[in-house]
Amino acid sequence: MKNQNKLFKLFNTLNTKHLLQNFLLLSSLLITTNTFAEQAPNLAKPKIVVPEKIAGVDTVTAEQVIEILTSDNPPILVDARIEKDREYGHIEGSISLPDIETNCGTLKTVSEDKNQHLMFYCNGVQCGRSVVSIKVARSCGYHTLSWFKGGFAEWKNKGYQYVKIN
Repeated sequence: MKNQNKLFKLFNTLNTKHLLQNFLLLSSLLITTNTFAEQAPNLAKPKIVVPEKIAGVDTVTAEQVIEILTSDNPPILVDARIEKDREYGHIEGSISLPDIETNCGTLKTVSEDKNQHLMFYCNGVQCGRSVVSIKVARSCGYHTLSWFKGGFAEWKNKGYQYVKIN
């Protein structure tokens, strides 16, 4: 019976020691996992990576936008920003069609002619809304597309006239 008690105490000591080691190991794992979770991207809502160029699409500057819009055959200028962004101002004559509402049906209301030149812009070089809209337009069969990559930020910074609704 004495040996049994010694064995039982030893077992409890080892069990407690292992329990403490396991607890510490588990705690450090949880801390590491939580740190990783905070740094990991939210895959449910992926961030749009804005490319340097979009294949098959002309990238234009603010000066080129003015030149093209004042030509004999101007494109339809599409503002791909959400309504809240547009409240800060927009390029005169642009049509509001946020990227989140862009689909083949809404593009048809802008132009049924798939050869019509469509020029897209959004907030600027870090904004991916116009990229999304261009990709949707291309998938819907529109062929003549331009991208004002600098967008409203470039337009405003260069002091060009814009419309602001109060």
